Amino acid sequence: MVNATQDANSAAALFASLNANAGFAAKTSTAAETQDRFLKLLVTQMKNQDPLNPMDNAQVTSQMAQLSTVTGIDKLNATLQALSDSMTSNQSLQAASMIGHGVLVDGKDVDLSDGAGYGGFELAQPVDRARVSVYDKAGALVRSIDLGAQPAGIAKWAWDGKDSAGNAVAGGSYTFTVDAAQNGKSVAATTLQFGMVSSVTQGRQGVTLGIGNLDGIPLSRVRQIL
Repeated sequence: MVNATQDANSAAALFASLNANAGFAAKTSTAAETQDRFLKLLVTQMKNQDPLNPMDNAQVTSQMAQLSTVTGIDKLNATLQALSDSMTSNQSLQAASMIGHGVLVDGKDVDLSDGAGYGGFELAQPVDRARVSVYDKAGALVRSIDLGAQPAGIAKWAWDGKDSAGNAVAGGSYTFTVDAAQNGKSVAATTLQFGMVSSVTQGRQGVTLGIGNLDGIPLSRVRQIL
């Protein structure tokens, strides 16, 4: 099932790349047609000019310079668009390789399945104390997990699915918070939720991922691939 999803996304990226090349060729052709029409108009204007008041050479030079500038801008825009389309296609191909892998994205949910739940958090500085608190859907505290000192960066944690009394709790969706401190002073921590990448989609907003029960997650939200 995973391979089928990967093949489908790879094919989509390939078609997108082909479309990007076709679009670039069409835009280049349009720029050439515009230049050709301008030159025909200029020649016609020169043929029908007043012999007693001919067009000034400076005017001709100025018009040619303007044409060159406009043509150059058109070509630059077409090149940039083709580059953007190519980058999007490459993102799709790279993202397809993430299918079946676990990732950490910004969020505070934790899914308990088969007696295990996973999560993470990110710290801007080292701390000498970090504690994860897990809550049920009603907002009641289920379990606190002391992790001790943690370095700056991303830290991962695991939950054995038991409450503070050591009793196993029902599987499902829970939330968590992180309390971190250094020398008694609170330190901000960004909560990161864990999920498995199940699909990759290329849409108007760019490449997005299906992660666990979440859909439409942009690549920018992925903090770590596990």
